[in-house]
Amino acid sequence: MIPFQILPSHWIALLKSSCTFLGKARFHRWQLYPSRNMLESSCKVVKEGLLEKRSDGLLQLWKKKRCLLTEEGLLLIPPKQLEQPQQQQSSPPEPARIKELHFSNMKTVDCVERKGKYVYFTVVMAEGREIDFRCPQDEGWNAEITLQMVQYKNRQAILAVRSTRQKQQHLVQQHGQRLRSTSNSA
Repeated sequence: MIPFQILPSHWIALLKSSCTFLGKARFHRWQLYPSRNMLESSCKVVKEGLLEKRSDGLLQLWKKKRCLLTEEGLLLIPPKQLEQPQQQQSSPPEPARIKELHFSNMKTVDCVERKGKYVYFTVVMAEGREIDFRCPQDEGWNAEITLQMVQYKNRQAILAVRSTRQKQQHLVQQHGQRLRSTSNSA
């Protein structure tokens, strides 16, 4: 795993400058993450590289995206945003149009197909939206995304069970205190 702190400094600056823009109205189609977004959390980057995403437009062209796979989801960054060297300090950098696909909103990674030099796969979101990707066969993005999604969902399930147990223990303790207080007063 690559710790977030090891990322190149211009990546970190770009990601931090984009945090405030993720909640704006122009990103309404891509608000596929819970209230605390991945950029503000301290999750680790598991894999990074290029992935091609099929556009939603009429022609459905394949567009390259720089991707960061974290323990919480997938960040899609236009590659031009990262390749630009740090410009003048006087002008603020243009915010990146970073898209977050959070595992809490992912249903499955589906339709894995190998054709030629590419692996094609679809990420199905909880609301039914399907996002098509492709990558060279040897990169294994589909398997890595699936693995991280399963691990994320397992962690969430464990937290839910712990929370339920804590609530039950708290209720039992309260009930025991009530019984003791009523028996002492009688």
